[in-house]
Amino acid sequence: MTPYKIQDQKETRAGFGAALLELGKKNPKVVALTADLCESLRMDAFAHAYPERFIQVGISEANMISIAAGMTIGGQIPFTGTFANFSTGRVYDQIRQSVAYSTKNVKICASHAGLTLGEDGATHQILEDIGLMKMLPNMTVIVPCDYNQTFLATQAIANYNGPVYLRFGRPKMPNFTRLEEAFVIGKAQILKEGTDVSIFACGHLVWPALEAANTLQENGINAEVINIHTIKPLDIQAIIQSVQKTGCVVTAEEHERNGGLGDSIAQVLGMHFPAPIEMIAVNDSFGESGKPMELLTKYGLDTPHIVEAAMKSIGRKK
Repeated sequence: MTPYKIQDQKETRAGFGAALLELGKKNPKVVALTADLCESLRMDAFAHAYPERFIQVGISEANMISIAAGMTIGGQIPFTGTFANFSTGRVYDQIRQSVAYSTKNVKICASHAGLTLGEDGATHQILEDIGLMKMLPNMTVIVPCDYNQTFLATQAIANYNGPVYLRFGRPKMPNFTRLEEAFVIGKAQILKEGTDVSIFACGHLVWPALEAANTLQENGINAEVINIHTIKPLDIQAIIQSVQKTGCVVTAEEHERNGGLGDSIAQVLGMHFPAPIEMIAVNDSFGESGKPMELLTKYGLDTPHIVEAAMKSIGRKK
């Protein structure tokens, strides 16, 4: 059984807001900008505590990114905040030209990602953002799994020099990692060791991956669960070491199959250690309006589907 237990249910976006407030106390260079979504991004505590370091740009996301890029020239560390759809798809040109190409120290912080945005529906449930961001040279892409890890990741990126895309979500989800655990950008987190199948997951699907490992254990299958919180740079060594031991793979993510975590890991396997791989992800589809957990089940992003994928991957081993 896995050593992790649910401590409580919390929003990952709340972990971002709490960490941003702490950064405001510790680092006077940290500034925050939002595009009319201060409370939704849980940035209101920072805005009230440090109004001179907070900019409400309004519904003008492209302008927000351009302002943030300019602020880095004076040595400030800007954190931008809006929905993941608006943080990436709406402002891709500004991010590409003014942030990634110019290697500006902007932290693009995106909430309400994936299907778990829920009732707002397909127009807001971006499932392509990881792919958009990871393809940009110089961009670091981080997808923490719970409140505690989002808190730690937010603090970590303030000390990292360079563009970062930090992706988190809207609903309350299991909070199970520990604040005492080190968060290292680019270093995968082994949550459970195993020998029969490697399950690589990120974001909201890390806890279902752990649940799947418990179910598999009850059936005599020892799964290894690794939290790939940093999609780019990818911890290639950790991936190869795990798959050399287990011989087969499952990836799990709240994102399109094309361009996501599974694509990145498949590339690593193809180049270094070919092995069977099954991907838990949305298969070339937009989302729809609905309750977050029901949507995850409908689109096959839940514990039973991870278990099924693991059995299929194991069955493909030579």
